[in-house]
Amino acid sequence: MKLVIARFIAVIMLVIPGILACFGFLKMKDSLFMFFSDFGNDAVTPSFDWLMFLLGLVMFAAGAGFIGGWIFFRDRKRNYVAPRFKQKRPRPPKPQA
Repeated sequence: MKLVIARFIAVIMLVIPGILACFGFLKMKDSLFMFFSDFGNDAVTPSFDWLMFLLGLVMFAAGAGFIGGWIFFRDRKRNYVAPRFKQKRPRPPKPQA
């Protein structure tokens, strides 16, 4: 039963950043869409909503970065990464003459 709960918590820890990344992408998409759709309306001067776009960018970067880091460290632990990404072992000290 403990293994089931641990796996459920692990899935939840990946779903929440995934939803955050999706919501951030939607915020960026909506701000771009609203900016370009205002060009067809003569009654409104088009203005870009920088706050919503930057908020979406931060949310997307945080969610995608968390998931990417999770996968990278899991693969590093299982030795699936290229040699340049493997953890460096400390060198033994040189004997003094």
